Amino acid sequence: MKSIKIQCPAKINLTLEVVNKREDGFHNIKSIMQLISLYDFLDIEISESDKNEILLSGTSNEIPYNEKNLVYKAADLFYKQTQITGFCTKIFITKNIPIAAGLAGGSTDAAGTLFGLNKLYSNPLTQEQLENLCAHLGSDLNVCLNGGCLLATSRGENTKKLPVSCNSVTLIKPKNLGISAKEAYTKYSNKQYKPQNNMTEKMTEALNNGEDIGEFLYNDLEYAVFDDYKELQYIKSKIPDAVMSGSGSTYFVLKNLKDLKFSDDYEIFTDLCFISDGVKVSE
Repeated sequence: MKSIKIQCPAKINLTLEVVNKREDGFHNIKSIMQLISLYDFLDIEISESDKNEILLSGTSNEIPYNEKNLVYKAADLFYKQTQITGFCTKIFITKNIPIAAGLAGGSTDAAGTLFGLNKLYSNPLTQEQLENLCAHLGSDLNVCLNGGCLLATSRGENTKKLPVSCNSVTLIKPKNLGISAKEAYTKYSNKQYKPQNNMTEKMTEALNNGEDIGEFLYNDLEYAVFDDYKELQYIKSKIPDAVMSGSGSTYFVLKNLKDLKFSDDYEIFTDLCFISDGVKVSE
């Protein structure tokens, strides 16, 4: 039996701009994504077995522990790619990243699964092969695999490293509101007016020059869903410079607001910061 513990960080979208809709139904985007110090953890254990099995369990009652889970799909894809057989794989997921929150909780766990299994089996896959599997599974996995601050293009799987600025982060999430990527992108597509702010290019230049990025924070999907949810409007009324991450419903502000007061209907995450790593072995 062999085991490993993997640390899987959340991400926020410092910018997210929708370029166009693709023929495959996804959207091309340009986005600057930043990994932050909020983590899920995976305890992965492999043991020899007469039959190949992937067994999931964890701390959350909001996610499935079967083949519908992206972690299961990642493990299954790893074994198909490597053709390794004769093992039972047990993965325990400690969830700290909220579900359907625009923070890549599912994606980072899937990227962590591929990374962790590759470590356990002494790296049968190259970095390029890991990248390809991540791209196959979803849009944010490559960001979570590589970590730090990244310019993400295409549907999010093409990444380029950018300098990491030193910023504190506070997250605010309505407890009873999750917004799917499908909903957010559909609502954006239905908008007649589509802003062209080019904030991604402006922030890229600011990051490369070591300048403040605050004025360039922006999200097209916030524009798409904001009018439909009083919870989002309430966050913005209390913190005007807060910006939605991904498809929502989490908002972030680049400050450590320890004394922030919201009702019990909201989760507040303080004492977070930008990090330079992606998924990695937990120390």
